Amino acid sequence: DQAAWAKYDACEILRTGARRADHAPILVDQGGSDAFLQEQLKPERLVDAAAHASQALELRMQPGYDHGYFFISTFIGDHLRHHADILECV
Repeated sequence: DQAAWAKYDACEILRTGARRADHAPILVDQGGSDAFLQEQLKPERLVDAAAHASQALELRMQPGYDHGYFFISTFIGDHLRHHADILECV
């Protein structure tokens, strides 16, 4: 049931007008060599949805990466720092 998926789909959530109350940007890293990029992931849809909701979004396309272990392990530190900054843990 695709309608049930909407409450978990980032694009659909943003299209309803949801956005961060603190105006902090959403950080997304995407592997530029991901085999699923064009057919399934479609990051341009997230960009459009964020713009529609006036939600700041930092989409970083990472050349040469897919979405496997090495991709995650390479960029996880940036995401932990991003969240720590927002939560004022640093």
